[in-house]
Amino acid sequence: MAAAGAVAAAGPAGTPRAVAASGPVGPDGVAASRPGAPVGAGAVAGGFVVVAEVDASIGQEMRYATTRNFTGAVVDGYDEPVCLLARPAAEALRRAQREVLRRGYSLLVYDCYRPQRAVDRFVRWARDGADQRTKAEFYPEVAKERLIPEGYIAERSGHSRGSTVDVTLTEVGRAPLDMGTPFDFFDPLAHTDSPRVTGPAREHRDLLRRVLGRQGFVNLPQEWWHFTYAPEAFPDAYFDFPVSVASVHR
Repeated sequence: MAAAGAVAAAGPAGTPRAVAASGPVGPDGVAASRPGAPVGAGAVAGGFVVVAEVDASIGQEMRYATTRNFTGAVVDGYDEPVCLLARPAAEALRRAQREVLRRGYSLLVYDCYRPQRAVDRFVRWARDGADQRTKAEFYPEVAKERLIPEGYIAERSGHSRGSTVDVTLTEVGRAPLDMGTPFDFFDPLAHTDSPRVTGPAREHRDLLRRVLGRQGFVNLPQEWWHFTYAPEAFPDAYFDFPVSVASVHR
């Protein structure tokens, strides 16, 4: 949930938009004419890919397209449970998958590209103190009113630029490995180098970081699952098109 950069302007549902710190940039790398200008569908298709079409062996459990996430509901903008990424990030993820498969493991992604409308939903949820349905699972030791001040929830996310992925390891065809905490666990225990995480969970975190690091992914220290491919394809753009195959192919 880390914050980063400038925020996208939300347009009508289904309309891709991007607002950048130094001017809007479309997924094809072409600057838009003005902040908040619609990004053409052809541009989206040129810059983003459906990860399953790049490597179908990468597991997907797209949590925000289901009710199994910290909001307790399907999140705005997740029209389909598919992983979309900027093409260079998807190709790097494929290379990492090839390495872990040789070790008897597989990557499993929980989130990839995230539209700005979803980030906005997270913020509204965090400010709703009456909704505590998911506290026991996702933030048992942190008061909900502290989630924004302590950086667990932010108004901007690198996921909206298309080069960030939330990912874990599984044994091939089996359940996720022990990582010391679940995905999206709001607690210092989720920090990648938490000294409280030892044994197999420590080994698994380190393996994930090493394998992805060799392919250009940089870990966010506060979240063992959060990795951003560098250099980012669109470092100054934040997009708001919905998560769906049609967003890439139309």
